Amino acid sequence: MEHLRAVELPKAYRLLNHGPTVLVSTAHAGERNVMAAAWAMPLDFDPPKVLVVIDKATHTRGLIEQSGVFALNVPSADQVRLTWQVGSESGSAVDKFARHGISTHPGTSIDVPLIDGCLGYLECRVIPEPRNEKNYDLFIGEVVAASADDRVFGDGRWHFPPGFPKSIHHIAHGVFFETGAVIEGNTNS
Repeated sequence: MEHLRAVELPKAYRLLNHGPTVLVSTAHAGERNVMAAAWAMPLDFDPPKVLVVIDKATHTRGLIEQSGVFALNVPSADQVRLTWQVGSESGSAVDKFARHGISTHPGTSIDVPLIDGCLGYLECRVIPEPRNEKNYDLFIGEVVAASADDRVFGDGRWHFPPGFPKSIHHIAHGVFFETGAVIEGNTNS
């Protein structure tokens, strides 16, 4: 946590703007779970909001429906195997934290476990939208706290210097790619 710095809430959307796969973590009544999700995105700036698709069949969904909170953890390429593992098994059948030796730290604003070693974190309270949740498995969360590793996120944006881990993006069937090189498009030539 040495390099973890708060991110201004009006810029929290930038933690997801490049479309990374996320780890969705939640807890309720002493039970916790984590799952991978490729369908997460920013929705609004003020207050900051995100969308995430969480299937009815997941254990995570039940915990979110009971607690009303979740976190989006942005894993690094160093965590690609873990991301695939927690996205490939049910938390109703196994304690994923114990099985995979996942270490966590507490959220700063809500009672959720944050996965150690991730590049960024968005702590969210569910904005209830029963129709969207039921029909589309779509959850809206208001971001109440955000933080990121200051070695790769600063001045309100990602910057992945050489030698530091990058975020990952799921393609299909356990195949991921990591974020590529930064290309500046705002230069005057």
